[in-house]
Amino acid sequence: MSNVNNFLKRKDIVITPQRYLIEALGAMAQGLFASLLIGTILKTAGQQTGLALLVTIGDYASAMSGPAMACAIGYALHAPNFVLFSLVTVGWASNALGGAGGPLAVLLIAIVAAELGKAVSGETRVDILVTPLVTIFSGVGLALLIAAPIGAAANRVGGLIMWATEQSPFVMGVLVSVIVGVALTLPISSAAICAALGLTGLAGGAAVAGCCAQMVGFAVMSYKENGVGGLVSQGLGTSMLQMGNIVRNPRIWIAPTLASAVTGPMATCLFRLEMNGAAVSSGMGTCGLVGPIGVYTGWLNDIAAGAKAAVTAWDWAGLVLLCLVLPAVLSVLFCEAERALGWIKEGDLKLG
Repeated sequence: MSNVNNFLKRKDIVITPQRYLIEALGAMAQGLFASLLIGTILKTAGQQTGLALLVTIGDYASAMSGPAMACAIGYALHAPNFVLFSLVTVGWASNALGGAGGPLAVLLIAIVAAELGKAVSGETRVDILVTPLVTIFSGVGLALLIAAPIGAAANRVGGLIMWATEQSPFVMGVLVSVIVGVALTLPISSAAICAALGLTGLAGGAAVAGCCAQMVGFAVMSYKENGVGGLVSQGLGTSMLQMGNIVRNPRIWIAPTLASAVTGPMATCLFRLEMNGAAVSSGMGTCGLVGPIGVYTGWLNDIAAGAKAAVTAWDWAGLVLLCLVLPAVLSVLFCEAERALGWIKEGDLKLG
């Protein structure tokens, strides 16, 4: 047993939730951002401005989401060069065969292929042949066997959540908004989760509301301690920056979470806010304004498909209120109530 442990340590194969569910999952979201999300934004910009070049570039970027995710995962797992480059093929196959649930298939299969590739890397004199062969054969072989079932299972789970949201918009509006919003602030990837489940529609709208509540909420309620820099880094970057402070005083998390519990059902019941753009946008919040942009892209998709006549003033009002105004106002109100109770003290929200 000690020989196995020594081998795994030498190969930097660390089989832990931290490595796979936080580091690899977070990296996968970055790969998605650098391909599908950027591609969607460029394509939308091109469609709105009439610049065909942007549409073409956007299509190419989006098409590379599988390889981008797999390479990002390999990078997070500290894969050697031959393994990392071989994951391009693994990611493309896994995503293509996984269908709508492709991102989850890529996550699971790329992890296995990367670790197997790492295990043989540098162990033979023909490493240039053996390592790519093991990585690609194991990865594509797994993709052929399990990518479609994994994708279908993820799609069914996402479909169930979206169906439940349609049937019970208030309850599910609260649950989806709070859970995805909390996931966004935790050191895991809400964007990757939404992408893996294909979370769109009304449930996607609730997820957007929850993520925006966390990001805008923390940004505004900590303005006194962190100024403009903190406002931008959290409001357009990530609320994950507050995790250290949350560990020290978990009560600071109450305000933005309560805000998401309010805005979620407002999204599903009042404004009927739907995310019909890329599913990964549902878990991005105001990070680079990707969440609101995704909603806008969805409106355009619906109009093109004939499901929506036009973007209305009510649509815009809901988007602005749920993504920006209400998260800021509600979080500050809840935060001040906590300060009055002595639950939050000066400096509790200060970023290091």
